[in-house]
Amino acid sequence: MKTIFTFLCVIGINIFLSAQKVDYKNNIITVDGQKIGKVEVQKQNLGLTKNFSLYSMGGDKLVIAVLSTEFEGDKNDNTSMYYRFTFLPTNQVGIFKLSTLGMEKGFVNLIGKGGVVEGNTLNEAKITELIASKGVSPRTAVNYTLVSRNKSWPIELKETKAIEQGGEQIGFFNPTGNRNGQDFYEFFIPGGILVAKINFAGGNNAQNFELFSAKDNVRRVVSIPQKDNVKFLSSAVDPNALTLKRITAWLVQNGYL
Repeated sequence: MKTIFTFLCVIGINIFLSAQKVDYKNNIITVDGQKIGKVEVQKQNLGLTKNFSLYSMGGDKLVIAVLSTEFEGDKNDNTSMYYRFTFLPTNQVGIFKLSTLGMEKGFVNLIGKGGVVEGNTLNEAKITELIASKGVSPRTAVNYTLVSRNKSWPIELKETKAIEQGGEQIGFFNPTGNRNGQDFYEFFIPGGILVAKINFAGGNNAQNFELFSAKDNVRRVVSIPQKDNVKFLSSAVDPNALTLKRITAWLVQNGYL
């Protein structure tokens, strides 16, 4: 009996020690009284949805979490949405569910209780554990309808990241970071459905880009050759505005946007 009691006490102590108290105030995540990071919230779709970035207390960007609308909704759960988490220092990616009624709180709890932040960087083993225990693998949705417009008009990229043609907004793009010399972006139709993920190297002198589309469920490299050598570009739209415009034109021409 004494042995059983001792065993239960040990279990109770371990549970107590492993339990983490996560607090969130003024965009700062605190775990067991220690500040671990600051959250930046980007409102999307008139504030109906949100994307998140996590910075270390030293100012380093650690995590980007964006709404992933390319997946089929869970028929048994209409209270959650899928988010793609990109863990920048470790180059890991996971898909997680966040509640539609508490997206920000869900993001904070995943980060805080997951124990993934370690000083000004991330713990790769903890991220692997978090993806394995909390991550999901939803099916990709492929059906969407393009905006009807006059395709003979030029394509315009706006400072708001909106994409317009012939006076109609046909979509928007979202930069998702830079990893290993590659710039990553996602393209959406106005309703928020992801139509393409792209990445490229070379900034405004890029000669090709890697494309993944839910429509085809295939990844391939697309050539976008250009002769100009751009040494510097000051643009309010995006530092890679020239390459993004060429990529957008390709997406429109090939029926993705």
